[in-house]
Amino acid sequence: MAYSALMRVMVEAARKAGRSLSRDFGEVQNLQVSMKGPGDYVSQADRKAEEIIFTELSRARPGYSFLMEERGAVEGEDSQHRWIVDPLDGTTNFLHGIPIFAISIALERQGQLQAALVYNPAMDELYTAERGGGAFMNDRRLRVAGRTKLSDSVIGTGIPHLGRGHHGNALIELRNVMGEVSGIRRMGAAALDLAYVAAGRLDGFWESGLSPWDMAAGLLLIREAGGFASDREGGQDMLESGNVVAGNETIHRVLLRQLRKPLTPRPA
Repeated sequence: MAYSALMRVMVEAARKAGRSLSRDFGEVQNLQVSMKGPGDYVSQADRKAEEIIFTELSRARPGYSFLMEERGAVEGEDSQHRWIVDPLDGTTNFLHGIPIFAISIALERQGQLQAALVYNPAMDELYTAERGGGAFMNDRRLRVAGRTKLSDSVIGTGIPHLGRGHHGNALIELRNVMGEVSGIRRMGAAALDLAYVAAGRLDGFWESGLSPWDMAAGLLLIREAGGFASDREGGQDMLESGNVVAGNETIHRVLLRQLRKPLTPRPA
């Protein structure tokens, strides 16, 4: 499909980093891996992909600022524009040979998301969106699913693991939702979960404890696909709060209601 000049820059950076990730995915047993914290890994593949993306975007748009998973904040001369980048969302999947991982790139202009890209090189699925221009997967226009009943819906979520999140609250949230839906899915890559909501593969999604680079691109994809995304309070502070609830208008509203139920244990 024909991309804008901005999106071409993003796509070229993502595809170049994706080729690097694909090579490393085939040699995963040989990668150098270190731990940033309990259950939180960073590999040589993450760092190489991030370096490629940083170099490509800096060359194409000199002076833009960055917020990146491994580098952190990089202040540029142009404070009005900021790239938000996760070079490898789903590192644990990647290191276990599970082909559910993605590159996530978003561009923020004066605090508003303007362009988004999520790319899974293992499946060659490229999700893109620009503000006001719709959302696409490869050449196909995306729309969120049209289901309006939780009982018909498949909902994605994240489940906290070793060293992450409030396990008790997460279990209660899960119990409040799983008894009302057709299925729960835990993919292990929030950027792809949000892209799947935009594509109608998931009817809704919720998760807490995320970083801005996990969700920035996915939020714009969902909005441009006709969906709704908010924080747990129904506001728009997702990048600051680290929590997100998403779906079409009805599923988003009903899912918020289920998650707001008191966090008190119920009999099994």
